[in-house]
Amino acid sequence: MKLNTIILMIGLGIVTLTACKNEGKQDAADSTAPAATDTVAAAPAVAMMPAFKMSDEQGKPVTLESLKGKKVVVNIWASWCPPCRAEMPSIQNLYKKTDKEKVAFVLLSVDDQMEDAAAFKKKQGLNMPVFFPAENLPLLFNVQAIPSTFIFNEKGELIKKMEGMDNYDTQEYVDLLKG
Repeated sequence: MKLNTIILMIGLGIVTLTACKNEGKQDAADSTAPAATDTVAAAPAVAMMPAFKMSDEQGKPVTLESLKGKKVVVNIWASWCPPCRAEMPSIQNLYKKTDKEKVAFVLLSVDDQMEDAAAFKKKQGLNMPVFFPAENLPLLFNVQAIPSTFIFNEKGELIKKMEGMDNYDTQEYVDLLKG
């Protein structure tokens, strides 16, 4: 079981135990106020944008952290992956609808050869930036399936994770990246 899952399960267990422990208790003055002896369980830790080195299509080094201050969409994909190829047009459409001053897209190719991803991008007429790992993927990005997408807010906090294919050309995603 992955560490993030274990931490989340522990956090949910604490919240559930606290909720069960408090069930039926009511303060005479305010039925929504916690009893004086109650403890507040800490919320599960928010996953943060990992420190991660990658390179752009020209081989220039880039760190994921350098994009903090913008919302960041990281899509892990490969040109040989049919679901990855199938979702690319929807990501391209979302990319066209976003303010590049406020949102950064990182198409993180896990192809064996950079040339394969570059050729796919050119053939499909994609104009989104493609990056390549310059080191081992961080724990957060060790996923069970590709494509996988991670969206971070301006503070670098993970606000959405999607393992597997999705349609990104929706108002929900536009709103998520605007708000």
